[in-house]
Order: sequence, then structure tokens, then C-alpha cells
Amino acid sequence: MSYPRIIFKKGREIPLRRGHPWVFSGALAGVEGNPVPGDIVLATDSIGRSLGLGFFNTGDIAFRLLTDDPAARIDADFWRRRIERAVALRRKVVPPETDAYRLVNAEGDGMPGLVIDRYGGYLVFSIGTAGMERWREILIGLLSEAVAPAGIYERSEGRTRQLEGLSDRIGTAAGKVPAAAEITENGLRFEVDLITGQKTGFFLDQRRNREIVGTLSREAAVLNCFSYTGAFSIYAARGGARRIVSVEASAAANEIAGRNLVRNGYSPKQHPVLTANVFEYLRETEEIFDLIILDPPAFAKSRKDVDRSARGYKEINLQAAKRLGEGGMLATFSCSNPIGPELFEKIVQGAVRDSGKTAQFLGPLGAGPDHPVNLAHLEGRYLKGLLLCLTRD
Repeated sequence: MSYPRIIFKKGREIPLRRGHPWVFSGALAGVEGNPVPGDIVLATDSIGRSLGLGFFNTGDIAFRLLTDDPAARIDADFWRRRIERAVALRRKVVPPETDAYRLVNAEGDGMPGLVIDRYGGYLVFSIGTAGMERWREILIGLLSEAVAPAGIYERSEGRTRQLEGLSDRIGTAAGKVPAAAEITENGLRFEVDLITGQKTGFFLDQRRNREIVGTLSREAAVLNCFSYTGAFSIYAARGGARRIVSVEASAAANEIAGRNLVRNGYSPKQHPVLTANVFEYLRETEEIFDLIILDPPAFAKSRKDVDRSARGYKEINLQAAKRLGEGGMLATFSCSNPIGPELFEKIVQGAVRDSGKTAQFLGPLGAGPDHPVNLAHLEGRYLKGLLLCLTRD
């Protein structure tokens, strides 16, 4: 097929040759063929050598690579193969007794802007690019063929779509989808709000980290901050925690957290769920804990938010460090893309130092293997976490 072309400035194609799937508008010398946002275009270097096919847009990200084969056909069969490959990977990496996981992870599965989460018999998806929007109906049909869900729900919304010139779209795309569903993760059961819950209803990217928290919880007093519907708390309870305090500002999420504790055989009286501002709670509580989890929402949505969000991350880590006993464990996270791993480590290190303690680094924490990323696409590694042991020496 003959596609419009984008032409790189001399030498500016190097990141693409090294595997990075994005091309920014400043790297382009010209565009031929009058493509519009969402069109497939052929990328070439400054002397006309073909580099691959991808989605075009007129915004900051001008090109998203789909394949480095310039002779490929981008059609329904192309997307069928991508979905089949994603499904095959999940069969290998999703653990037993788990029916909720990320089925498609955008660039990590070669489908820029497409995120699909599976919750038992239901799929929840989001489209964030103009190119993928063009294939929406075909994708819904292919998903129905590949996994035969009882229903598919769309939650395509937010800043990314706005930058791509797309309006929000929320609603049932196929079959029937209930407001809430029960999922199983490593044998534990959770209620998920598919329609109005955060992200697509559940923080599937934290599954492996929840497992780690469970192994550290025996006989521990645990504080779960930004606890949402209580998943970390329930893993801690199964791990043998003697007391768990869950703190979350959303009363609606806390109601689900309480039900999740009960459905897994644990008592909200023994493991209280508090509706409170985490910052205020950390400053005011006098209780000392053995393990604290900090899993806040993204404080930084864009680079202009970095300074403000860095202050927020430092404050919660400082206050958490003060509430940990000698040898206490801190599992701390950031899901803010503009806050890179090095900056996050620097912020946490400063917070621990200001608390008068020393941190032993026990290992990095991140998303599980059902959230694959392109090795060259650092932006895909949005979830950053540190597991630390804090002492006063």
C-alpha cells in the first residue's frame, strides 16, 4: 500500500532505530501526502530510507510506531495477530486462581493508546490515540472473538484523548456489563466497581507488590495509605498481620474495602478502614507501625506539576518514616510519569534522611508481567516503587 510519509531531520531518527516507538514533532523535516490525525504513515530518514509504519498526529507526538516493516499491511488481520499475541502472553504470566489482569498494555503490546483490562467475564478498555480510535469497531469485534467476554465496557477519557483531539467516550460497547463484579486474584476475592472505579476499576498493576507485602506482614502492625478498596490490606491479613489500618479519602471506596475484608474472612473491627486525608492522618496519628504502604494517586499529570508533586511525595514519605518502628518496612510508590525513577529515589532518600533514619534498599517494586513495556520506551514504566527497611543508625 502507498502511505503518506513523514521525513526526519538528519540524525533525528536514531531513537526510532534504537526501538523507541514515539517520534516528536521537532524531529520532523517534513510531511508528504497531507495525512490527518490517526492516519497510517511511512517514516523515512533524511535520505529516504524507510523506517516503519505508524500512527500520525499533528500534536507533540507526531508518530507512534506500529511496525518497522514498511511493507506490512495494517488491517484487521494485523490487529488480530497483535491481540492473539497479547492473549498468549497472559496465558504464560498470569498466576493460577487469578481472573483479573491487564490484557493489552498499549505500546508494550504494540498497540499504542489501547489499554484493556480483564475482570473475570468482562473487559474494560480505553483508547487514548487518534490512530487506535479509527480501529475501535474492528477491535471490539476481535476482542469478542478472542476471549468471548460477557460484556465490554469503554472508559476512554482524560487528558491523553484531549491532546489527540478526541472527546471522551464512556459506556457499554458490547454485551452487558454490571456496575460491580467479583474477581479472584491469587485466590483472594475482590469487589470491583467497573463503571466508576479508579482507573478501570482495580489497580491490577500492583498484584505482584501485594504478594510481597503479604510475605512481610506476619505479626505486623500495618498501615495501608491511599488504600482504595483494600487490596493491600487483604494480602497483609492473609499474611498474618495482627492489625491493619486502611486510610482512604473516598467513603465509597472504603465501603467496598470493608466488604472485601468480610468476603475474605477478615473483620473490619480488627482491621479498621478509616475515611481520612492521608497527609493529615500521618501527621496526627501517634501509632507506630511495622509496615507502611504508600500508594498515592498520580500527583504529577504533566511536567509543570513536578515541583509541587515532589513536595507532596516528600511529605508523605517523611511522615511515614516517622511512624515506622525500628527496622520497619516502607513500600512506597509513584505512578506519576513525569516523576522518573531517579527523581523518586532522590525524594524518598531526602524524606528518610530528614526523619533522622537510614534506609536499606531491599529492592525495586513495579508492575507485573501482565503489564509489559517496550524495553526502549522508558515512559511505559510509569509505576515506580521502593521497598525499604528503616533504622536509626
